[in-house]
Amino acid sequence: MLGGFGAYASAQAGAIEVRSAQLEADRNGWALDAHFYFTLNEHLAEAVNKGIPLYFTTGFTLTRARWYWFDERAVSVERSVRLAYQPLTRQYRISSGGLHFGLPTLTEALAVIQRLSGWHVIDRRAVHPGARYTASVRMILDTALMPKPFQINAINDRDWKLVSDWKSFDFKPSAFN
Repeated sequence: MLGGFGAYASAQAGAIEVRSAQLEADRNGWALDAHFYFTLNEHLAEAVNKGIPLYFTTGFTLTRARWYWFDERAVSVERSVRLAYQPLTRQYRISSGGLHFGLPTLTEALAVIQRLSGWHVIDRRAVHPGARYTASVRMILDTALMPKPFQINAINDRDWKLVSDWKSFDFKPSAFN
């Protein structure tokens, strides 16, 4: 009975599901394609609709096991996406790095955040061809990037917790020509 309660509590706290993640070769190394799934509870949706920006941070790590020491961390990168509602244009604005664009509905904006495509995460010089690595990816609602008054509320409020577990998969880089 206790195991069932733990699953229920985890689902209530807010979970992001990592549905898929894979690495694809690009010109300078490898890029990450990932698909996440989550819904915003009514408090988070209300916060966005009132103009409070939400930040979703995706983390990626690449490690190589070593028998003689701690695992080698070859790559560790993060990328944040900002979601905010613009009442004058009645659009949900997504910002990441220098890219900004608007969408008419919250559903469409969340669909864009949930699909990650072509994010360059591994330079070819960072890995050894033929070596075995473990790649891991996760996404969180990053309350540390929110305005300070909301950070204080988010610490103690379960409604502001939205996080995925790390999804890990094997990666064996091939040699580049």
